Amino acid sequence: MSDDRETDTASESSYQLSRHKKSPSSLTNLSSSSGMTSLSSVSGSVMSVYSGDFGNLEVKGNIQFAIEYVESLKELHVFVAQCKDLAAVDVKKQRSDPYVKAYLLPDKGKMGKKKTLVVKKTLNPVYNEILRYKIEKQILKTQKLNLSVWHRDTFKRNSFLGEVELDLETWDWDNKQNKQLRWYPLKRKTAPVALEAENRGEMKLALQYVPEPVPGKKLPTTGEVHIWVKECLDLPLLRGSHLNSFVKCTILPDTSRKSRQKTRAVGKTTNPIFNHTMVYDGFRPEDLMEACVELTVWDHYKLTNQFLGGLRIGFGTGKSYGTEVDWMDSTSEEVALWEKMVNSPNTWIEATLPLRMLLIAKISK
Repeated sequence: MSDDRETDTASESSYQLSRHKKSPSSLTNLSSSSGMTSLSSVSGSVMSVYSGDFGNLEVKGNIQFAIEYVESLKELHVFVAQCKDLAAVDVKKQRSDPYVKAYLLPDKGKMGKKKTLVVKKTLNPVYNEILRYKIEKQILKTQKLNLSVWHRDTFKRNSFLGEVELDLETWDWDNKQNKQLRWYPLKRKTAPVALEAENRGEMKLALQYVPEPVPGKKLPTTGEVHIWVKECLDLPLLRGSHLNSFVKCTILPDTSRKSRQKTRAVGKTTNPIFNHTMVYDGFRPEDLMEACVELTVWDHYKLTNQFLGGLRIGFGTGKSYGTEVDWMDSTSEEVALWEKMVNSPNTWIEATLPLRMLLIAKISK
């Protein structure tokens, strides 16, 4: 996601929306998590637990594994050896079909889920598999490793059999003993709070539509949309206590680089104040029906930018210039802000909106 290295610091971007009617095929899914849910990285817990049968089975037994950081590859290797004395899903025959799933938390969306194969009809499965994560060591030290054991039935439904969580911040990576296989007792799920949709923070902003910025011209002119990004509140921390956030704006359907503007990055706070105004011109009245202001908040770290949450402000009709598009998905609060702006020209309309998970349109050249 490091397509942001160029310096687009200008706060004015001029283009004609009507010239850039991109086909939806140029919009690809850039963010790894499904836009259907806003549950991509739940603090201290693993959300997909709740897509299975959770809590009905007793949690018992142990898992044997070892972890090692391989400096030469910049990879975390989790060697999952075996489990023993697991709970039986099939009580009569005293067996389950278990597999092991791994996440790095709190940011399970970015690193993804790794899992072993399913071993059928046993309470003592042997795996001997290595699950690998490509990750810088200093980022790894801000994570927790969550290993959970699941039964997978013939209908692909999952039942939770227990989990282990290791805090990698306090892990002694130099201790030779820590590279040895070790048995860990499986525990019940620790954080039922994860059932609540996770909070990605909020953005305080104001919008203004200026229908005719050049008065006195006889020709009908196009208008401008002004976007004043004031501040963000309670942004999520994905790297321990570090945060270096900035806001990026694109006016869809134009995904070209010149449609994009961004604020400076503000470090060391979950409540960054940006006070940055972006101006887009070329808006005819009919373009207001078809366009959507996409504001996304990112955490900039070294060469990568990590998505924290975003807004899409528009009429949310599901269509743009007659084409069905998945980014016309504004929430009722986002639609309300856009409607007020359109209906009150030359007036700043302010709102504080909750950030959410988005499927992000890839930037076209």
